[in-house]
Amino acid sequence: MAHRLLSDPSGKCLTPHGHDELVSVTLRPLQPMDFGGSNMTAAFEHAKGRWHGWIDNAVDHAFQLSLADPLLGYFREHEPDRLPRIMTFDGDPTTEALAIGFLRKLTAFLEADGLFAAEAVRVQETPTNACSLTAADLASIDWSPGAWARRADDSLNDL
Repeated sequence: MAHRLLSDPSGKCLTPHGHDELVSVTLRPLQPMDFGGSNMTAAFEHAKGRWHGWIDNAVDHAFQLSLADPLLGYFREHEPDRLPRIMTFDGDPTTEALAIGFLRKLTAFLEADGLFAAEAVRVQETPTNACSLTAADLASIDWSPGAWARRADDSLNDL
């Protein structure tokens, strides 16, 4: 994915650039385990299907921008067909903001199924930079990158 940060005009992240982000999630089962049978709560394929679909089809190669970024105006005017591939944030699209957005989106997906709860998300932006966020951490954060992060759909923005 690519992003650009506006809040630090002297920083190198002001120039749009990309990262190979690695996202790891931790799930907690909400149903009892079938001991002696399947020896699992539910097939992981069921739990990860929507998440992987969203990551692979919507998030992969998306461009992360602040809602205040003037590049959004360019895309609206000159390349409106690209708008669904832009992940928007209330503020800069930092690794921390991305972790919050991912945990909120994963929670929305899982709540629709009722088999697992999201316990944690870890976003590794570079080999030396990662952000981990737990469900307990998220409970004390009254912020979201946008309404899109709380919906169990494939959206990346509310444009």
